[in-house]
Amino acid sequence: MSRHTNNKRLNKQVSISLTSPTPMHSISPRYLSFSIDISVLAGGFWWEGSKGTQQGLGTEKTPPLDLQQEKLDKLVQSLGPSYVRVGGSEADKLHYFTSHKAPNQDALPLTQVIWHQLHNFCQRNDLWLMFTFKYGLFERRLQGQWQANEVVDLLTYSQQNNQNIAVCELGNELNAYWAFHGITAQPSAKKLAKDYDQFTRCVRQHSPTSLVAGPGSAFWPRIGEAVKPFSNITVPFLENLTEPLDIVDWHYYPFQSSRSPVKTRAATPRNLLSLNALDSFEKYAIKLDDYRRQYQTQAQVWTGESGSAQCGGQAKLSDRFISSFWWADQLGRGAKLGQQVMIRQSLIGGDYALINRQTLKPNPDFWVSWLWEKLMGNEVYQVQSSDSSILVYCHNAKKAGKCTLLIINMTSQFRMIHCHHFGLKKKRFEITADSLTAKKVRINGIRPKFRNGKVKLSDFPKLSKLNLISPHSINFWCFTV
Repeated sequence: MSRHTNNKRLNKQVSISLTSPTPMHSISPRYLSFSIDISVLAGGFWWEGSKGTQQGLGTEKTPPLDLQQEKLDKLVQSLGPSYVRVGGSEADKLHYFTSHKAPNQDALPLTQVIWHQLHNFCQRNDLWLMFTFKYGLFERRLQGQWQANEVVDLLTYSQQNNQNIAVCELGNELNAYWAFHGITAQPSAKKLAKDYDQFTRCVRQHSPTSLVAGPGSAFWPRIGEAVKPFSNITVPFLENLTEPLDIVDWHYYPFQSSRSPVKTRAATPRNLLSLNALDSFEKYAIKLDDYRRQYQTQAQVWTGESGSAQCGGQAKLSDRFISSFWWADQLGRGAKLGQQVMIRQSLIGGDYALINRQTLKPNPDFWVSWLWEKLMGNEVYQVQSSDSSILVYCHNAKKAGKCTLLIINMTSQFRMIHCHHFGLKKKRFEITADSLTAKKVRINGIRPKFRNGKVKLSDFPKLSKLNLISPHSINFWCFTV
């Protein structure tokens, strides 16, 4: 008896159905996006080499990122077009080169050279910049009286140099100021709304094509915005705004690394494969959309920052194949829920990076992102699976007249898949690895490699016509409609 025949008999049958030929909604063509943390870009305190944290930061100083690497350009181009968000905990301690103020001793300098290199990097690689401007008010007596002078100077300089900032936001994780800057630094929702109105008017006047996003609230697994009412500021903030937002965004990490001083769900192999853990994203995403509908109906919802584990990712897990399951699921789930953009922390730097900073080699999540970009279009369809351990999402394909089904096998067994109402199956791409903690993945049985800076779908062999998916695998099935 052949292995495949044996598998057919032993493994469970799963039915996957396309419930309607009409898409539910569309997402941004730049849906899959990523961040470069300001600490990595400008050379601040970062996670690589750090054993713990200091005020939400790593303990080790890092050199500024070299954005003029040809290999980095080629890797980024294979994922685009995208937004790139430049933010992070040190965004509130930046000293802009355009500022007339003397820098504080703990300020991180944003130099003119770094600013120009960032915009050149964006232009070369079809990236639209989302930039976190500093709020920087760490005393309650100053909050509600935020001054726009430094932001005006940087926006004016950028306009004069034809440097586009597609999205502007004020402050990094303002509901978590207590964790990064001390309890007395935490702003009230009403004062923050007043300051944000001032920021929004500033952006509208000095960079009229830019969108405004906020508040970028941090949500923790299991506890949401954490301490009520102290840091549960999203609803009263949105309610008290007088200037409308273009984007309501939030930050979410499903797990915490061993560096994190607070752990509501630790990054462990068991948790990384937990279906309940993956469901938490949907719970909070629905809340955010409810808030948007109630208070900012004109706005989109974005996940403005998300990685596998807070505080730099978990070593030997976040950069391994086991991390790819939450990422594939969150991409599919976020799009299903109508979020327009999903920003991955991070493009480069940290254990949770898509690209290893030292070697410029892609981590496993890079290849999930690459196949998503190649195969998943912007129109989202409703699909159902008869097995709750087989997660499924469907989009139109990049080519007209086709659709792509994402199938994530969270089990350790083969599954026989039966698809209904999808049309003719044309191609399949399956991501597997030699083990869940492997650093290298396989696509259709072979390791993906860049040849002369390029990798193509045609590089991978065709799979057999059996409707079988491997244990712990991430699958993209292409159909004609």
